[in-house]
Amino acid sequence: MAANDIDVFANEEKRNLELGGHVGFDSLPDQLVSKSVAQGFSFNILCVGETGIGKSTLMNTLFNTTFENEEGSHYENEVHLRPQTYDLQESNVKLKLTIVQTVGFGDQINKEESYKPILEYIDAQFERYLEEELKIKRSLLNCHDTRIHICLYFIAPTGHSLKSLDLVTMKKLDSKVNIIPVIAKADTVSKSELDKLKIKIMSELVSNGVQIYQFPTEDEAVAEINSSMNTHLPFAVVGSVEDVKVGNKMVKARLYPWGSVQVENENHCDFVKLREMLLRVNMEDLREQTHAQHYELYRRCKLEEMGFKDTDPDSQSFSLQETYEAKRKEFLVELQRKEEEMRQMFVNKVKETEAELKEKEKELHDRFEQLKRMHQDEKKNLEEKRRELEEEMNAFNRRKVAAETLMGQALQGCSQPFKKDKDKKKLTCQTVTQAGARLFTYHRSHRCSRHVQHR
Repeated sequence: MAANDIDVFANEEKRNLELGGHVGFDSLPDQLVSKSVAQGFSFNILCVGETGIGKSTLMNTLFNTTFENEEGSHYENEVHLRPQTYDLQESNVKLKLTIVQTVGFGDQINKEESYKPILEYIDAQFERYLEEELKIKRSLLNCHDTRIHICLYFIAPTGHSLKSLDLVTMKKLDSKVNIIPVIAKADTVSKSELDKLKIKIMSELVSNGVQIYQFPTEDEAVAEINSSMNTHLPFAVVGSVEDVKVGNKMVKARLYPWGSVQVENENHCDFVKLREMLLRVNMEDLREQTHAQHYELYRRCKLEEMGFKDTDPDSQSFSLQETYEAKRKEFLVELQRKEEEMRQMFVNKVKETEAELKEKEKELHDRFEQLKRMHQDEKKNLEEKRRELEEEMNAFNRRKVAAETLMGQALQGCSQPFKKDKDKKKLTCQTVTQAGARLFTYHRSHRCSRHVQHR
């Protein structure tokens, strides 16, 4: 078939044929419903809000059950996400529900990067689905889809509009997930203040360019109710799992000394509106928006980073093999460059370490020489002191011998027999006296000289 014939055939209008009887393909929607019901559905909710704002209570109230939740602490060093998956069934419809709590959000002194763990978690779920999609043997139907379908952002009912943390976090998340802002614990705000707070919140969201989820109005079946509900955003909600008797019936409510706040009373809060919009009317649209908008944006950016691109009619044909080879060569070149940088960094580090070791070695050598000189000086001083002590000992011994000699001579002179002559007795006594005097004078002079030398 020629190219001109193909163009003519493509430009022909489609023909409408009337069936002569019943064929049966009008049951295709019923087949899709039966297949979907048999496979079951998954729905993932991300609850972002400060600790103690009522996230877990609202989830319990929303699904009319009690989920297992640990009580949050205000002393978390950083924000971390805690996902919990539950298998629910209503009538014959099975739902795999995943609730992700942001533990420690808003509790740190420095809240500048509180949104980063949330972004990383959302991207990680997109990456997990993309990896399953790119597998050779893939099974997307059996794969548990953990992509976040809706983010309920809980706003504190302070009456002063949004905090800077709220604006920054929602601005970072609006391109990643569908966001529905809710005013938590709305029973703490009066009705007039609540209306003003809603207007102020929406005004700040618009002025800061934050894109929140808008209920779709394209489908005529839900266009009217969705259009009406868009004007009620953000929803002011109250959660409670306590059954309180009001009149003749038991209802979910919060009991106060002055009365009760009924959760399902639309005059008291917007809980019913949130449940209707989130679960009964727009759950499938939230799942579709997550896949067709947020996931497709992530997928396109990742494939562009990997070097893939779409082909235009006027451009050359696209070869997956060539793109893979080009990216592989680029990766090897980059790997070689980084390897060379690391090698050079290692060499520089070794040189720096060697220089430091040489400097330390020089310091130790100088210290050793200094200690060696000090040791020699001390040894020399000790030798001098030893010589001085030896000289003093020798001098003392000489003086001792001389003193003993003089004493011996004196005693020898006294031992001779006394002369009868009176003059000779006198002479002998004088001799002894003079010898003792000389010995005393000698010792005294020697002590004085040693004392002076010591000083």
